[in-house]
Amino acid sequence: MSTRSHAATPASQAFTTAPLPLGRDLPPNPGVTLVRGGADVCVYAGHAEAVWLCLFERGDDSGATERRIPLEERAFGWWFGFVPGMGDGQRYAYRVDGPWDPANGLRHNVDKLLLDPYAKAIEGSIAWGPQVYGHEVDDEWAGDPDVRSTLDSAAAMPRCVVVHDDFDWEDDAPPLVSRSDSVIYETHVVNLTKERPGVPEHLRGTYAGLAHPDTIAHLKGLGVSAVELLPVHSFTSEPHLLQRGLTNHWGYNTVGFFAPHARYAAARDPQGALDEFKGMVKLLHREGIEVILDVVYNHTAEQSREGATLSFRGLDNRAYYRLDERGQDIDVTGCGNTLDLRHPIVCRMALDSLRYWVTECHVDGFRFDLAVALGRGRGDEYDPDHPFLVAARTDPVLSRVKLIAEPWDVGMHGWRTGQFPPPFSEWNDRYRDGLRTFWLADSRAQLHGELGHGVQELGTRLAGSRDLFGTHDRGPTASINYLAAHDGFTLADTTAYDVKHNLANGEDNRDGSDGNRSFNHGIEGPTDDPVILAARRRSIRNLMGSMLLSAGIPMINAGDEFGRSQGGNNNPYCQDNPISWFHWDLEPWQEDLLATTTHLLRLRREHPALRQRTWALGRQVNEDGSMDMAWFDASGSPMDGAWHDPATRILQMLVNGAYVGQRSVLVLVNGSLDDVEVTLPTVPGLTAYRLLWDSAWERPQEVDSDVEPGAVSVDAMSIRAYAASDPT
Repeated sequence: MSTRSHAATPASQAFTTAPLPLGRDLPPNPGVTLVRGGADVCVYAGHAEAVWLCLFERGDDSGATERRIPLEERAFGWWFGFVPGMGDGQRYAYRVDGPWDPANGLRHNVDKLLLDPYAKAIEGSIAWGPQVYGHEVDDEWAGDPDVRSTLDSAAAMPRCVVVHDDFDWEDDAPPLVSRSDSVIYETHVVNLTKERPGVPEHLRGTYAGLAHPDTIAHLKGLGVSAVELLPVHSFTSEPHLLQRGLTNHWGYNTVGFFAPHARYAAARDPQGALDEFKGMVKLLHREGIEVILDVVYNHTAEQSREGATLSFRGLDNRAYYRLDERGQDIDVTGCGNTLDLRHPIVCRMALDSLRYWVTECHVDGFRFDLAVALGRGRGDEYDPDHPFLVAARTDPVLSRVKLIAEPWDVGMHGWRTGQFPPPFSEWNDRYRDGLRTFWLADSRAQLHGELGHGVQELGTRLAGSRDLFGTHDRGPTASINYLAAHDGFTLADTTAYDVKHNLANGEDNRDGSDGNRSFNHGIEGPTDDPVILAARRRSIRNLMGSMLLSAGIPMINAGDEFGRSQGGNNNPYCQDNPISWFHWDLEPWQEDLLATTTHLLRLRREHPALRQRTWALGRQVNEDGSMDMAWFDASGSPMDGAWHDPATRILQMLVNGAYVGQRSVLVLVNGSLDDVEVTLPTVPGLTAYRLLWDSAWERPQEVDSDVEPGAVSVDAMSIRAYAASDPT
């Protein structure tokens, strides 16, 4: 049964909105839009009975200065009006009254201050306690989600802040790096610079620190084309983390999709934080580096119906979230709720947010967290033609930037790698698993006298994963090749730990994945054994080399270029401390690994054969019979039946660049535990090879002499790259 809120009419009615001009019968743009003489204000609350704009004085955390202005215009579920005198710096939020009917998904509560979904700046933090919950809870935040709370939340809530979009972009232009030339560097704003000595202390862990010349020098020297930033939308920590003395460090807990996270700014005022973010983008662009944002449109920080009422739930719970017939959340995110992008208003909000970050903040692309949740249709099944996905693909702004899907969620049939439509690229978990299996898990199997999985999977991944991305004319750049990411072991930890070590997270080591396909090489964790350390270093080089010599878009987990460790923690989402921060006092082996990664990225830039945009299919491309890609076994003969033999551990992949006037590249893999003699293949038009890199090298070397096709000795567990000595 529906029940009205206890306070249908809030106390102060001294302020009011002005009527709209005659003939204006459509709502203004959502949010606060500055216009001459004041601001247009508009918010969606489709099931509400009354909506108030609440204005606050700067510095008022208690809510003592609150002034409530009724929004009296209404159309299509939007509540709006013109507010004379409202301008830059105004602190504000909303209150909404309407039915409290949890069984039907309606949870209005006028006692709760609500953030504007379109706020471009959010100031302050949530003071977690019973008052921020729409339902009654005790001091331990437990209670009955069906009983309405009468506590006022104004003193516990942040404020939205009106900011302007004026910014001196000078001659800023997007770098427009082609997808085939892209190398993505996934990083966290704080982790990258928190302990970087070349960045001034007051800028460490900030947007300004990320754009500092010292940080940019590292990115440029390494040779990456884009930084992919973990969430920078305004977010908060979950109550259960605060109870354990931890915080949400990764940021996948959004409270505002238009506002940059204020704590990442060295500037302390909201306008300054927005300008600092824009300045970071401008400085990175100036050096040819793109900015890609990891965005979380699948859920919000309000969690399940047992969670807080901060914004969307109090505005229109039934519109913003996927609910079942009992008014309870349908959770395919593992975070308690799922935003319902089937609803036009929610779909529009996500699209407006994306366009804002491109048009006003000049970002170059997005990585969509749990992207399957964004494409679940009316029956909750994944639909590649979901309205949101169609809109992103056809929008004149969004279709021109880089769109990257994390192609899974935690719902039924949630793993959809390879099933997103173009122009989306996708994180390729099959790539990660395939290469870790070959270089790590299968190595352990060999040590125990067991067979591994052969080379068929490895070859498929090196060539761009056409089995996954071969439809719709997508090409190899649909595959984001990665070996490690923020979620999981670092690359170095895959070689040092067989199991996760997540006790610091306070969940008795239950959190994080158990399927790491890692190999500690004989001892768990740190060791002084020189043989094991050498083997680990080579495994890191084998993995990194394989990725940077593969077709597709490589993504480096920041810090892997120098062997960063998290001590075996494969889920440090709540660790804003040295577990997550990068330590830049590199040991000699780390300097060597950094030089190796830099060298491999240079080879990738210098050899277009490694950056193919279209599929190499083993087709004849010259009259002499040469193929665009060819595969050979240890004897230099075509692979043929060796593909299917699990005992096969040697593979040669020749990518032909000669037919387009470029050098051909041969990638030679020896995944066996023995040194072997391998015959370099004889092919038409190729008379000699030059060794470009060998993972047996601790540090890159220069090789001046060429070798003719024929037998060469190859170290155990190693990978090499050769180039044709001269273009033909």
